[in-house]
Amino acid sequence: MKHPIRLAVRGIILNENRLLLVNAYPSRGDLWCAPGGGAELHQSLPDNLAREIFEETGLTVSVGAPCLTNEFHAPNGTFHQVEIFFRCILESGQIDDTWQDPENVVSMRRWVTRQECEALQIRPKSLAAVAWGDPEAPSYDPLEPIIP
Repeated sequence: MKHPIRLAVRGIILNENRLLLVNAYPSRGDLWCAPGGGAELHQSLPDNLAREIFEETGLTVSVGAPCLTNEFHAPNGTFHQVEIFFRCILESGQIDDTWQDPENVVSMRRWVTRQECEALQIRPKSLAAVAWGDPEAPSYDPLEPIIP
């Protein structure tokens, strides 16, 4: 039985030199990622991303150019996801701890400095380098094992 590869979109949003992160899994409060989620049929990737960011954070963004393609998988399982990261600009809204993600996946969101990123468990591992435009930042981050 074949299992399809899941396509997801994520947004890199810097505001006042801080990166927006959300909790990746409700049961793993220590794992952080850029906001976004699975792409839905018949919507462009930027439209999917703007919707996902609003659902997870209550923020409205404009979606810019793609800047990273990342893959991660369960080496001994059936999960494999390809994520396309886009640079985004915050247009309106602010982080509100009472905001409710309709899918109940994201329950925490925060703006972090580059220095604060170093102390957090973030996926993909290249996220900070890409967000701040490091010269050695990849545009393709190859297959990374999912955290159990």
